[in-house]
This record gives sequence, structure tokens and C-alpha cells, in this order.
Amino acid sequence: MSISTAAGTRADFDVVRAIDEGQFTPLQKLIYVLTALAIVLDGFDGQMIGYAIPAIMKEWGVPRAAFSIAVACGLVGMAVGSLVAGVIADRIGRKPVLIGSVVLFGTSTAMIATASDVTAIASIRFFAGLGIGAALPACTTLLAEFTPVRARTMAITTAIVCYPLGGMLAGLVAGKLLPVEGWRTFFLVGGAIPVAYALVLIFLMKESPKYLARQAARKEDLRALMSGMRHDVAHVVEFTGGSEGEARRGSVGELMKDGRSRDSLWLWAAFFMTQLSLYSAFSWLPTMLTTEGLSPALAGMGLTAYNFGGVFGAVLCALAMNRFGSRWPMVAWAAMSAISALALKAVSVASDTQLFMLGLGVHGLFITALQCALYTLCAHLYPTSIRVTGTAVALSIGRTGAILSSFVGAAMITAGGADAYLNLLGGSMIVTVLALALIRNHFARR
Repeated sequence: MSISTAAGTRADFDVVRAIDEGQFTPLQKLIYVLTALAIVLDGFDGQMIGYAIPAIMKEWGVPRAAFSIAVACGLVGMAVGSLVAGVIADRIGRKPVLIGSVVLFGTSTAMIATASDVTAIASIRFFAGLGIGAALPACTTLLAEFTPVRARTMAITTAIVCYPLGGMLAGLVAGKLLPVEGWRTFFLVGGAIPVAYALVLIFLMKESPKYLARQAARKEDLRALMSGMRHDVAHVVEFTGGSEGEARRGSVGELMKDGRSRDSLWLWAAFFMTQLSLYSAFSWLPTMLTTEGLSPALAGMGLTAYNFGGVFGAVLCALAMNRFGSRWPMVAWAAMSAISALALKAVSVASDTQLFMLGLGVHGLFITALQCALYTLCAHLYPTSIRVTGTAVALSIGRTGAILSSFVGAAMITAGGADAYLNLLGGSMIVTVLALALIRNHFARR
């Protein structure tokens, strides 16, 4: 890790090795908490539209299909935000991208409260999507680059599961605010909290040490950060980035080099299909349930149950991945996502509502956990220099599946009700099983 000289100085210090093999210090745990809270807010704002659509439809008297463009614009924004933010974060740092994204989705969400028609919601939702999409790659990379290897899978998985936790909280807030204060107040509250939290990030969030190790001009910033993480670096002359060295800056082309092309393609397929299924639920599940005869309040609880199951499933999946590696737990979770969705076709929404809600929770347990695990796999597949770019491109391609869901979800509900909708949720996960099985560079037990 370092070389001692006659003068007592240490010629170099391997930052990557020090973090990967070191302690999980209080400062690193603080970074974990800060990123997890950012993801909670990301999930809160990301899923608000799904809860609000039934109320807006009722107030404005517009059909379900009219909101497809509003949902799609938000998802297009997420796709663009994920891709652009990834490249920028690999060049200027993770912290400024994260803070900027939180401010953007917070202010944009608050502005939805001023909308007078669906077109206005669609336009504003695009800018909110830019911020929502940019936040996740920055957060997952910060976690990967601050956390020791032995704790990384659990740290990333339990942080990403904060996205459905944020969605669940959005459902609880929607249940309180929508019937009393209306959807405009709902969006004002959902936007104000992230803007306030951005101030916290400005003062407490730290830049990634692995990123700083590649910035010669920021050596003293890195020295102070590593000291705060209880490393003796007072006399270090040079910091290095481990075996990755002075790697090339992040670019999309690097994702296809050094034997990564096959795994990147199958990873993208898994992200695409998983997000097609996930966002069909996030955007349209309450609407589908109201179409089947449930009240708006009870329909909102369906999405809350879906998210609630995911919180537990992600922890279970992380434990399984630590014990067995990533391949077979992820394949198993994808298979159970498909089975649980298709099995719900045998349950009547109207007459067996409680059983159907339980089934939604079980389905959410598997598919939401799988989404969290995909981020962990991203952090493993790509080196530091292209890690944000790798995660961002995978997520951006996944967002195209989400964009497709904004139209296909509504069309399925219109054409075939719950049965056709559940075919969409389950069928996409069958393809995901194949994609995950064909990825070669899964990680072994940790």
C-alpha cells in the first residue's frame, strides 16, 4: 500500500486498497446515511405521479390515456438524466452531480402544483425526471467507492431499497393529503423537502476518495478525507488508484472494451425488462386497481404493499448474494418475480382484495430486490474510472423500458384489464431470467 523512505515519509498510498480492505468508519457510515436519504426522496418524487393520476383524472375529467404522455415525459427525463449525469460525474465528481440532481427534481416537482393541464404536467415532469434519473447513479457510485468490499453488497442494496421505501412513504402521504388538501399540496410538499435536503448535502456530503485519487490538483482534499476515515496519510507523497491506476476518463465506448461487451449487453437487457415491469407498477398499478372497482384510497395501498414487500426482499437478496455470489440469487429472484405476477391472474381483485394485495407485496418483494441487486452488479462489472458511466448507461437503457411502460401499461389495462396487465409484469421478467443467467462476470461470495 505504501513505501517508507529514510526520511520517514511514505512515497505512495493505494486509496482503492485502503478503502476496499479497511474499516467501515463513522465518516463512511455518514455517507451511507446521506445517500440513502437522497434515494428515499428520489423514490418519493419519482412515484408521486402514480398516486396523483386518479385524483387529477377525477378533477379535470380527462381519460386515463391522456396521462401516458405525462408519465412518458418524466421517464424520458430520467433516461436522459441518468446518461448525462453519469458522464459528467466521472469527469467533475459525484458530489456536485448529486446535489444538482436533488435541487432539480425538488424544484420541478413543486412546480407541478402550478400546472393547469396535462401538457404542463408533462413538460415539468420531464425536468423532474432529469434530476430523479441523475441521482441514482451518483448515489450508488458514492456508496461503492466509500464502502469496504465486505460490506458493499449490503450497503448498496439496502440503500437502493430506499427508492421503494420512498415510494411507500409517498403512498402514506398521498393517503393523508390527497383527500383533504388535494394533489397540488401533495406536489408542493414533495418538492420542498428535497430542496431543503440539498443544503444538508452541501455541508455534509464528501467527494468520492477514489475519484479524488485521479485528480492530481486535489491531493490535499484527498489527504483530509482519508484522515477523516482514520488513515495515517500525513506524510504520504503520492496517492494512487490501485490497479486501475490513471484509468481513462468515463466514456460510453469504454463499456464495450476489455471483454465487457457481452456482459454489458445482457446487463442492459436485464435493466430494460426489469424497469418495464417496475414502472408499469409505479405508474399504473393504482389506476389498474381503480379500473377493477377499488376505491382510490385502497388502490393506492396496492402500490404501497408492492413497495413494502420490496424493502424486505432486498435485504434477503443481499444476504443471499453475500453467501452464494450474485448469479443464482439474482436468477432465482427474477424467476420468482415472473411466477408471482402470473399467479395473481388466478386471484380476483374485487372479491379477494386482501389476497391480491398480499400477492402484490410478494411480487414487489422479488422484483424490487432484483432492481437493487442490479446496481450492485453494475458496481462490480465496471472499474472506478467508468463506474458512474456504466451504471448510468445501464439505468438509461432501463429507462427506455420504463418509457415503454407509460404507453404499454395503459394500453394493457384498457385492452384486457388485470389479466393483460399481469401478463406484462410477469412476461418481462421471464426475459430477465435469461439475461442474468448469461452474464459471465458475476461476483463470487463475499
